[in-house]
Amino acid sequence: MDYEHFPDGTPIEDWFRNTTIPPRETLGRAYCLTDYGIHDDGALHTAEIQALIDRIAAEGGGVLTVPAGTFRTGALFFRPGVHLYIAESGVLLGSDNIVDYPLLDTRIEGESCPYFAALINADGCDGFTMCGPGTIDGNGLRFWKAFWLRRAWNPACTNKDEQRPRLIYVSNSRNVLLGGLHLQNAAFWTNHFYRCQYVKILGCTIFSPEQPVRAPSTDAIDLDACTDVLIRGCTMHVNDDAVALKGGKGPWADTLPENGANERILIEHCHYGFCHGCLTLGSEAIHCRNILLRHITVDSGFNLLWLKLRPDTPQCYEYVTVEDVSGTVENCFQLNKWTQFFDPKGRTDFPPACVRQITMRRCKVNCDTLYDAPELLPDCELSGFEFSELEVKAARLGHRPWDNCVSGHP
Repeated sequence: MDYEHFPDGTPIEDWFRNTTIPPRETLGRAYCLTDYGIHDDGALHTAEIQALIDRIAAEGGGVLTVPAGTFRTGALFFRPGVHLYIAESGVLLGSDNIVDYPLLDTRIEGESCPYFAALINADGCDGFTMCGPGTIDGNGLRFWKAFWLRRAWNPACTNKDEQRPRLIYVSNSRNVLLGGLHLQNAAFWTNHFYRCQYVKILGCTIFSPEQPVRAPSTDAIDLDACTDVLIRGCTMHVNDDAVALKGGKGPWADTLPENGANERILIEHCHYGFCHGCLTLGSEAIHCRNILLRHITVDSGFNLLWLKLRPDTPQCYEYVTVEDVSGTVENCFQLNKWTQFFDPKGRTDFPPACVRQITMRRCKVNCDTLYDAPELLPDCELSGFEFSELEVKAARLGHRPWDNCVSGHP
């Protein structure tokens, strides 16, 4: 049992061991909404809150403070040196009208393209902290209903066809901390981090419903070309993947400078309610390395570890370990070809996908299927699988296309 290293033997830095959520008082001067004429009155306060954020930045930095009450807003853009604190019983409530989220150049579904701003946006904000016992609520019900109505009219519609904002989008930033907050009812992805390094998500509760109205594509945490990330002590219940690793898609995705790998990701001591995948690599990922999921419990879900391989994207997943997990899922391990919105754009010489050094150990899981890998890509390179010390109650063993390279005794 090695708690000091990532799967390839790289030492886990001391930075990962500091799990302190800073008190509000340490974040700088507090700027409380109600002190600046912004009240819990049901009105939309986007312009006033944005003006206060800009003022805080101009005055040298500090913390935007949301007191008890519900404050409604559209997209907000944080500046370097400006933090966010939400007090007990405080709610930052997103508008449910897409016109309150401006169109801009951003990152979505593995591509850099024009799309809508999130509710909370921060770009180039090193040291950005969002914390407190309060709530950020995406107010997503109207968006969810509109999405399913459009999907009923056109079953081929994509996530981007029914315009929806993400809850939080942080990009090009270092030393970001998200701590203690309740993040709920996102219209689209809940937390999206792009090209960030040293990110901590600590003690947060992340929720979107799977019934009676399913909240489509409300991933709890999307890591997009990020390195050195700690997700610890969080509760996640969402109607899609809990933690999804992204980084780019398309036939030449590995050559584009805006794309990149996810490396040194540690997820530990978390509780999962319902989700589609507890840990999902892809479908918009080119390289994921040194991913460690440990000490989690799962109430229900589709997949514990889910590896998606796109036939239109160069991909490599390596050194991924899942250990000390207990709970119930449909599939303990799923590895499958993913062809949703497949577009090779004329390329025919794709390098073989590689999946190597995948470990699952000391897991006590009830599931329908232990291994689910019904169809793989041609020439996919598989090596270094280890399944050991598993206590699994499964209705069926499932497909094992890597029989020639499995070590250990599942």
